Amino acid sequence: MIGSANLNIMLKAARKAGRSLVKDFREVENLQVSSKGAGDFVSRADIMAEKILKEELMGARPTYGWLAEEGGADEGQDPTRRWIVDPLDGTTNFLHGLPHWAISIALEHKGKIVAGVIFDAAKDEMFFAEKGTGAWMNETRIRVSDRHRMIESIFATGVPFGGRADLPETLKDLARIMPTCAGVRRWGSAALDMAYVAAGRYEGYWERSLNAWDVAAGEIIVKEAGGFCQAMDAEDEVVESGTVLCGNEVIFDTFAKIIRT
Repeated sequence: MIGSANLNIMLKAARKAGRSLVKDFREVENLQVSSKGAGDFVSRADIMAEKILKEELMGARPTYGWLAEEGGADEGQDPTRRWIVDPLDGTTNFLHGLPHWAISIALEHKGKIVAGVIFDAAKDEMFFAEKGTGAWMNETRIRVSDRHRMIESIFATGVPFGGRADLPETLKDLARIMPTCAGVRRWGSAALDMAYVAAGRYEGYWERSLNAWDVAAGEIIVKEAGGFCQAMDAEDEVVESGTVLCGNEVIFDTFAKIIRT
């Protein structure tokens, strides 16, 4: 697939940052880690990956705005375009030597996500999409699954850690959905959960208390793969709301009704 100049910039940046993260991942026991709070850590690898991404993305498009997990926000000279970046989604997995983490890059134009890249560097799986051109994993076009029965479907979510206030609500979600489906997975990376819905590996995914950089790239990849992606309140925007429900077209209404009950 030949993408736009912006998409190619995003892919190049993801691969460069991915090489840095893979190198550090092989030496995970030597990482210098500082605490950001209960269950939430930032590592030297995380900061270095964001530095690489910012150099690549802002170097190529210096007027764009910037929003990232570690580096904060910058409106930029062009207020209509913004990079939304998570240099390491799944930091806790990374720090425990679990090979399930990703780089997430989205491009927003006039409040809408127009391109997204999610790079699972440990497995060399690059998920990406641009508005109107479909979704891809490496060289292969991807589509959401066509399973139409809840009892045959697998879903993913995030289970709040520590003392987070949204844990009771998530436990209620699980109590409602688990009897209806083939299983629920909690793998610790929102970006990859959304990429897996797009690739047909999960039938759906939901989570609350997310940040823009967790879901921005995943939103367009799911939609371009033929899936539905909404906020918990369907009237809200996913990126702004910090909540997400996504799934294949056939399952989505039933799935969403269960979670929104």
